[in-house]
Amino acid sequence: MSLQQAEQINDSDDDVPRLSANTLAALQDFYQEQSQAQDQNCVGEDWQLSQFWYDNQTAETLAKEAIKASNNGSIACLSCPTLYRKLVELNPDNVQYIIFEYDKRFEIYGDDFIFYDYNEPMKFPSSVGKNSFDVVVADPPFLTEECLTKTACSIRYLTKDKIILCTGLKMQTLAERLLNLNVCQFRPKHANKLGNEFGSFTNYETTFLN
Repeated sequence: MSLQQAEQINDSDDDVPRLSANTLAALQDFYQEQSQAQDQNCVGEDWQLSQFWYDNQTAETLAKEAIKASNNGSIACLSCPTLYRKLVELNPDNVQYIIFEYDKRFEIYGDDFIFYDYNEPMKFPSSVGKNSFDVVVADPPFLTEECLTKTACSIRYLTKDKIILCTGLKMQTLAERLLNLNVCQFRPKHANKLGNEFGSFTNYETTFLN
């Protein structure tokens, strides 16, 4: 039954049980939440922005690793909205997660969304202080030295300590030099198969990536 149908019942025959104002309000909230959830799940890849969504297994593995590493703390999702969506789905207790993303379609996530442009790697709102996050998970949109170098500046600013980086394996030497990261056994995969081979890199001993 839709909200419109519920309202029609209230407006019809007096013999039909009427819904209270509180019940109608609760129904309205429910349908708005359902609509918003559908909108979130329908945000498709924009290849012009070099967006390639993780497959479900990759998103779940990264989410579990980030939750474990955060120790009920905070997680920054830097240019990896698929991971954020998986965190929302898993809804871990006592864990805060924020999406930093250039694509403003993700403003649908409300206060969890912070606009981020890797070309301005130190431009954050005043509410985001230095070393604000227990874990930063980053997936730079382009496999270039410039993009990773600028993203690394953001990562160093945001993280208290732990870093998870997903990028092409060809960036391994640069990731080691910029952020002192080690390559893990886990290989991220994407819903649409990509030609480049991707890897995961961290600066700590992981639970799910090795």
